[in-house]
Amino acid sequence: MRASVMTPASETSSPNRTYTERRAAAEAELKRLDAVSARYANLRALVFISGAAVALLVLFSRLPRTWWWAAGAALAVYGVLAVLHHQVFLREERQRLYVQLNERGLARLTRAWHDFAERGERFLTGSHLYATDLDVFGQGSVFQLMNETATRAGEERLAAWLSWPAQAEVVRARQGAARELVPRLDFRQDVCVEARTVAREKADPGLFIQWAESGPSLSTIRWARPVAVVLPLVTLALFVLGRFDVLPRPLWYIGLLAQLAVAVATRNPLRAMEERMSAGERGFVRYAPVFERVERERFEHPELRRVQSGLQREGEAPVSTRLKSFSRLYSFVEFKRHQFHPIVHLFTLWDIHSLFALERWRERHGAQVRGWFDALAELEALSCLAGLAYDRPGFTWPTLEEGGPKVKATGVGHPLLDEPVLNDVELPGPGCALLLTGSNMSGKTTLLRALGLNSVLALAGAPVCARSFTLTPLQVLTSMRVKDSLERGVSYFYAEVQRIKAVLDAAVAAKGHALFLLDEILLGTNTRERQIASREVLRLLLKTGACGGVTTHDLSLANLAEEHGGKVVNMHFRDHLENGKMVFDYKLRAGVVDTTNALRVLKMAGVPVEDPEQSPPSSESGLG
Repeated sequence: MRASVMTPASETSSPNRTYTERRAAAEAELKRLDAVSARYANLRALVFISGAAVALLVLFSRLPRTWWWAAGAALAVYGVLAVLHHQVFLREERQRLYVQLNERGLARLTRAWHDFAERGERFLTGSHLYATDLDVFGQGSVFQLMNETATRAGEERLAAWLSWPAQAEVVRARQGAARELVPRLDFRQDVCVEARTVAREKADPGLFIQWAESGPSLSTIRWARPVAVVLPLVTLALFVLGRFDVLPRPLWYIGLLAQLAVAVATRNPLRAMEERMSAGERGFVRYAPVFERVERERFEHPELRRVQSGLQREGEAPVSTRLKSFSRLYSFVEFKRHQFHPIVHLFTLWDIHSLFALERWRERHGAQVRGWFDALAELEALSCLAGLAYDRPGFTWPTLEEGGPKVKATGVGHPLLDEPVLNDVELPGPGCALLLTGSNMSGKTTLLRALGLNSVLALAGAPVCARSFTLTPLQVLTSMRVKDSLERGVSYFYAEVQRIKAVLDAAVAAKGHALFLLDEILLGTNTRERQIASREVLRLLLKTGACGGVTTHDLSLANLAEEHGGKVVNMHFRDHLENGKMVFDYKLRAGVVDTTNALRVLKMAGVPVEDPEQSPPSSESGLG
């Protein structure tokens, strides 16, 4: 069995150089924009002071009244400068986000990614078949490393892919799409920046989709829609005719009172719709640039084209155009926050017009909104797969085969380690297993986790830490980090039993298409019963047709290889002493280990234990 070390990205590697250069370019652009912003600030201050000075001079009769025009012009110029200055602020925010993204890219090349805040703990469940044991979510997890999504929907899609294996054709489609996205760093970062520009925290489209797919909100006051058009015109006509003494002047007050009555009658339905819509909006009115960036990209792979086609139906406007329309309509609703809104609403029935316009938008496009954000979420998840491949150029794309279960890995290592030692592992078919023995800390459990986590990545469509990796669609099953529970009154041994039962049930449900990985099972009982139970558990698992690996310190289990006709293979790790210190090479070797190190580990930790086999015989005395 061969073993080697996979080195991390070096300082001169392409990802490191690219992220460094892109960060430097963003910082230089940010510095330039800071200077532009300072000039705009000075200009705004100068125009404001000049306009205020002219206004005061006119007010105190130091200048003719015609100079009011100059003060008004100064105010207009100030407004234009404010708008232009705001655009500079937005461009500065984008450059800061580019700096952050490239700093995160550099962090992923070192252990600094362990400081990323989003670890995916909310996706962890104690009953999951492998997520806790394989560090899929949580601190130092593969999710923490890969996650570069900008929406909650994208984050949930990535988590779902890592939580459940996909079928072979789905995996191949994801691989092809992700491989095309690997070199498109500009596109991947642009989408992320546009999404994060509109929402500082990850936006959740769930409420927005719920509003879009809801039934009519204003059906009880449909009568108000034509009334809101006709009544203000009638009131205006009465006012004008009264001013010209065609009709009595006070008559227009009747129209105004009628509008007030309509406003009162429609207040509750309008407010209810506005509250539901505002709760769901959460910044999605500004998502048009995100979709517009996706629409501009030209893809080659069918999977990416399929995702992109979900954003535009033939003969219809692009999603970005429809969201711009929503944004424009929603801005009319937001006028309600203005101090003059009550007066404007009284004279024009403003809220009825604006909310009915949004209701029409919902009726026309609401059924498609879920598809838009599903497509964006899938693209975000695919970008995360591509990002892993970009940041880890030494990783490879696995090969999916039919049949199985089967796993064959050449040079496989743990994908979360900086310099993993690589080993060759093969489980050639149903009912095959590796029985791993070895001294403490020698690498047995790490190998199981490497095999399991790489299988999870492979079946999500991601690259893996190996020179080559071939497997069939299968369900990964683990029992490694079993915990007791005082709250539920469950002992460690019974927690282990429950976990093993879940693994067996899942293997049966998968009809043997499973990869089981068991680490030192049934430690909570005596040696004799543990040996018997371990043999039976392995027999039951192999009987389902599943394949996998089991670690053990119990060397008596080594004869399982003979009992199962060569389908169970003994492999081991070992250590050796150098200058009185234990040294591990983490290389997988054939056969059963012939060394132990538990007592040496205790002594290294400062526990003064003695080895009876090495102690001098004690003198015995007897009665004469």
